[in-house]
Amino acid sequence: MSTDSNCIFCKIVRGEIPSRKVYEDDEVLAFHDIQPVAPVHFMVIPKKHVASLAHVTPADAPVLGHILALAGRLASEAGSPDGFRTIINTGRIGRQDVQHVHVHIIGGPEPLGPMMGVKAAG
Repeated sequence: MSTDSNCIFCKIVRGEIPSRKVYEDDEVLAFHDIQPVAPVHFMVIPKKHVASLAHVTPADAPVLGHILALAGRLASEAGSPDGFRTIINTGRIGRQDVQHVHVHIIGGPEPLGPMMGVKAAG
């Protein structure tokens, strides 16, 4: 599995930087955002380094499908059983801060504000 020695999320995957894990298996890691914008806010990332959604290839489709298939269960278990928002920031225009594809899962017990009102980091 390829990782980037300078990528903060790859360092989290390798255990070099601690995180508050939500879920982990051989392909993905989910962990709480350090700057949550809602009561439920965690990210799910592939363990393999892929810089952004713009860099995804057909070979990455299974892990991305796995991430989306996990999203509902993990959101519900984290305290957002009635729905959640998924956000994938991509590139400069999408305000992607960490160059490792990641899916924000955002929710909680109350409805979220308008889409533009949520400033998801990452």
